Amino acid sequence: MLHRRTVGDVMTEEVVTLRPGTPLQEVAALLDANDIVAAPVIDDDGTPVGVVSASDVLRHETGRPDPQGPDGSDEHAWGKARARTARALMSSPVFTARADWTIPRAARELRSRHVKQLPVVSDDGLLTGIVSRSDLLDAFIRPDAEIRDEVEQDILGRILGLDEGTVAVEARDGVVTLRGHVPDPRLVPVVVGLCQGVDGVVSVDAHLDAAQAG
Repeated sequence: MLHRRTVGDVMTEEVVTLRPGTPLQEVAALLDANDIVAAPVIDDDGTPVGVVSASDVLRHETGRPDPQGPDGSDEHAWGKARARTARALMSSPVFTARADWTIPRAARELRSRHVKQLPVVSDDGLLTGIVSRSDLLDAFIRPDAEIRDEVEQDILGRILGLDEGTVAVEARDGVVTLRGHVPDPRLVPVVVGLCQGVDGVVSVDAHLDAAQAG
């Protein structure tokens, strides 16, 4: 089987965390000192119970919610604007990810939840890391040489068992070009499909001749 990178491969394991009772000034200082846009709030067991974002802090500084935002007239939003601790400021419940999730699954979750990052939890719900949009984007930006090696060694060699040099592989800006021969015409879409599934591949341009059965 091809190795598909997961959330566990790209997440940040050393996470800046807050406690429910962390004072607002300390929250702002931690976000600023670590140059992060949000931090999970954890309980005494290490379970995420909420998230505080830089935008939450900024709304508090104005003394009111964003009047143009979806919660401009919401009482909870006004309560956050008057918050003194992370507990009162945080968004809850918190949406989380798992380390064994695929990169596309995590990306879909970020998009559907309209968030920029997700705390990653273990089977027992404890915080183990955090994954952001930039982490997921980095997973798709791979060196061309790395992509070419995976296609040659894993797909053409180990999975399909083709002799070395049967198919020449070129990768440029994530576009994989294949030139050569395969023993059966039915293998052509298989090769293309497997290559399209490689992390970092943008598209596949196949120029493959196949021996006709007979």
